[in-house]
Amino acid sequence: MPVLPSFQIFRHDCGHSTTIALAGEFDLDSAPALRAVVEDCLRNGIRTITIDLAALDFCDVSGLNAFLSASERTASESGSLRLLRPRPQMARLLDLSGTGFLLRAPHPAPVRPTASGPLPAAQPGVLAS
Repeated sequence: MPVLPSFQIFRHDCGHSTTIALAGEFDLDSAPALRAVVEDCLRNGIRTITIDLAALDFCDVSGLNAFLSASERTASESGSLRLLRPRPQMARLLDLSGTGFLLRAPHPAPVRPTASGPLPAAQPGVLAS
C-alpha cells in the first residue's frame, strides 16, 4: 500500500492572483516548499496570494514563521498575502501569536483550485472576513 505524503500543495492561478491550498502537516520539513511556491508566484507577476488552510491538519512554529516570511516577501513586491479558512487550532495559534492580521489582509476572494489537481474536502473552520 503506498504511503501518502504528509504535506501537499495545490496551486491555482487566475491572472495576477493565486490560491495555494495546503493539506497535511506544515512544519520545518515542509516550510521550504511554501517559500518556493510563493517565490515562483512573485517571479511570475502574481501579487495577490491566498493560502487556503481548510485541509491543514497541523502547523508548528516553523510553519507560522513561513507564513510571516511569505507575507513580508509578498508585501516587499507590493503584493498581499492572506490566510483563509483556518481550522480552530490554527486560528487559535494565529490569535495567541498576534499574527491574526494574516487572516484580514485585504484582497478579493480566492478562486477554488481545480486545474492543478483535486482540492481536499474543506473541513469546518473559522472563515476569514
